[in-house]
Amino acid sequence: MQYQAPANDLRFLLFDVLGVDRLHELEKYADATPDLISAVIDEAGKLATEVIQPTNQAGDREGCTYDPETRSVKTPGCFKEAYKTFVAGGWTALDAPLEFGGQGLPHTLKFVVDEMVCSTNLSLGMYPGLTHGAISALHAHGSDELKKTYLEKLISGEWTGTMCLTEPQCGTDLGLIRTRATPNDDGSYALEGTKIWITGGEHDLVDNIIHLVLAKLPGAPDTTKGISLFVVPKLLPDSGERNAAFCGGLEHKMGIKGSATCVMNFEGAKGWLVGEPNDGMRAMFTMMNEARLMVGMQGLGLAEMAYQESLGFARERLQSRSLSGPKNPDGPADPIIVHPDVRRMLMRQKVLNEGMRAMALFAGHQLDLSVAHPDEAVRESADDLVQLLTPVVKSFLTDEGFNNANTGLQVLGGSGFTTDWPLEQLVRDGRIARIYEGTNGIQAMDLVGRKLSLKGGQLVRTLFGTLSGYLKDNPEAPHREELKDAIKALETATMWLATNAPKDPEQAGAAATPYLRLMALTVIGYLWSRMANVANQQLESRGGNKPLLESKVVCARFYFQKLLPEVHWLLSDIQSGKDSLMAFSDDHWAA
Repeated sequence: MQYQAPANDLRFLLFDVLGVDRLHELEKYADATPDLISAVIDEAGKLATEVIQPTNQAGDREGCTYDPETRSVKTPGCFKEAYKTFVAGGWTALDAPLEFGGQGLPHTLKFVVDEMVCSTNLSLGMYPGLTHGAISALHAHGSDELKKTYLEKLISGEWTGTMCLTEPQCGTDLGLIRTRATPNDDGSYALEGTKIWITGGEHDLVDNIIHLVLAKLPGAPDTTKGISLFVVPKLLPDSGERNAAFCGGLEHKMGIKGSATCVMNFEGAKGWLVGEPNDGMRAMFTMMNEARLMVGMQGLGLAEMAYQESLGFARERLQSRSLSGPKNPDGPADPIIVHPDVRRMLMRQKVLNEGMRAMALFAGHQLDLSVAHPDEAVRESADDLVQLLTPVVKSFLTDEGFNNANTGLQVLGGSGFTTDWPLEQLVRDGRIARIYEGTNGIQAMDLVGRKLSLKGGQLVRTLFGTLSGYLKDNPEAPHREELKDAIKALETATMWLATNAPKDPEQAGAAATPYLRLMALTVIGYLWSRMANVANQQLESRGGNKPLLESKVVCARFYFQKLLPEVHWLLSDIQSGKDSLMAFSDDHWAA
């Protein structure tokens, strides 16, 4: 079926709930008027439907191909024209810095576009997606010369960028990397080593690919404290000569087959230092944190497409009669959407998708406030929330994005298991998002191991202040008591970690994943209360889109009755501690 951009829901969230339409009152985002935001939503929807979606299944079937003689990669044939259209529309430059040819619009709008692109072709969206992270890292940490050399062409989409971290012997434990950078006489460096799982490491959509590569300098500590970051172009900018950075092959994957996932060999490739020596991890995390938020939008995008496909199927597929009597008396059977169990699946998809969208855009709005608001206290509080919620957005949206795609496949029954329908591709494509940019277990450990203790616990105190402030300011808030219970469960879990984790780090490890999920469900509960509150107010004033507003009220009730109660067993899981997890001896595993 043809993708329908969730334009009504986006406007409701951005304008009526979050207040993103007021960002134009800030000097940095003066151009981001409500009219412009609406135009971005509409035009991005057209791009996704008319240009990007038609390449999705064809790209999956054709995939990428590797030529070992030329060490080059060919993307699916339909990708080139779609990428050119994407670039020509200025979409690569949406929130990029003005001084290098960007449009300087709010990050929240990029989140909106990311969702639509990922709904319609995740593989194609990977190429400009990783480029954006390279832009941010170079802009934040590169020298003036590097910025002048690379940023304009990366922002325009004429070149693309990569992030080269992982090696065959190490994944997340980057202290184990072996890639080395040896100084050259001209101030550049010669890089030797192999990187794996490099998205867009080699392809034919653009002429030049700019790699950001982690490597160690001679004599550097053999830990993460000895890692430096280098920019290594495929073609040398001054001469156009081929650099010694070559693709050694493509990974054989279950999904995202139109995305070139490469083994990259650096064979004395010329590179230039980004930032200070041995400070590469700090520079790379600028790129990594942005990528994690983008990956969250990938999960949401796939979940939205899966919901639209399964809803369309459920409305048309005739099977059995309604338990309360025929709803299609002139037909041989009723559409399966009348059956409670099918509705359970569809409602779970819809309510989680809209809640996840609200949480992602809430984080995006805070990101914009953190860089543009004139009040330092507001900027700091917003940054606290962005840092805290980044691993939550990445993990929860990709967990539930995959689950919702899988649920969509279940709605289709046997049809969903065939390639005649798009659900099986959405399931295959969505599975990787829970793994890359740091597995979701690592995101959970980042949350409990780093984020909770940052600034003496200030980040989580900012979150609790936001939640309690909402309840204080809205004494008649919808589902107030259920939300209070969830906040209390999150507070109790946080105190349990504060008491037990310092004594035994394994307690934090055992609690990390349920704690992250508990936080996500609570934050989404806060946002569903806000959405229902606004919907009730508009219904009372007889304003707005009545079916949309009524659906928000019902969806909020479903969330608080059917989904949020999970927080109580998550708290029980956390408080039960590590014992049953860690009790097995080596002999027990094979018993």
